[in-house]
Amino acid sequence: MKSLDSEQSGVYQRRLRILQEEVTVYPVCCENLCCGRSDREWLDAVLAGGAKIVQLRDKVSDDRLLLEKAKYFRKKTAEAGALFLINDRFDIGLLADADGIHVGQDDLPTEEIRRLAPEWIIGLSCNNIDEVRSLGADVESGKSTISYYNIGPLYKTDTKEGLSQFIGSEEIIKISSCCSLPFTVIGGIKFNHIDELVAAGATRIAVVTAISKAKDMTHETQRWVNGILSATRL
Repeated sequence: MKSLDSEQSGVYQRRLRILQEEVTVYPVCCENLCCGRSDREWLDAVLAGGAKIVQLRDKVSDDRLLLEKAKYFRKKTAEAGALFLINDRFDIGLLADADGIHVGQDDLPTEEIRRLAPEWIIGLSCNNIDEVRSLGADVESGKSTISYYNIGPLYKTDTKEGLSQFIGSEEIIKISSCCSLPFTVIGGIKFNHIDELVAAGATRIAVVTAISKAKDMTHETQRWVNGILSATRL
């Protein structure tokens, strides 16, 4: 990754430390999957439950509403000492002073994002071992602009349409060995999967409906945080 000036480097390293050392459950919001509750209600609940990172994923709101939401997310996460990442929308994230962004393979080039936001955490979705191998090669050569990558979908999920292939927990060790960066996992993950995921090296677990559809989202977030921490201590 290109060198940063000392102030930017300090901000980036602080954010990276939280990602590497404090993140357990990684809640991703999706308002239409929150059983009638708003993104703001979701955010307040997961932060109260101890989440140290959240991702605002909103494909529906117009730009003004999305920016308003993002600024609320920024304010609340800053107060809680948690990271705030935006999904895909670099412009909204920049205007809201987000901590970073999560993008897919066909979204904005990460080198362009890094050039304009050198202090940001940048996450990249990887859906197969070849994509992780390619990222790993970039990391080894010093060309990578990525902070972490995501492996998924692991299990059958209805959160995204058109998915027919799922990786499964048994592939995590092999896939993650191809790249030295921190990684997260996502896709159809339920609470009972925690032990097998942590045993495979996945200690940062991204979830949508497991929390958003819970009757008490704060309690459910706490349960995931404690469950992951307990599994890592075994």
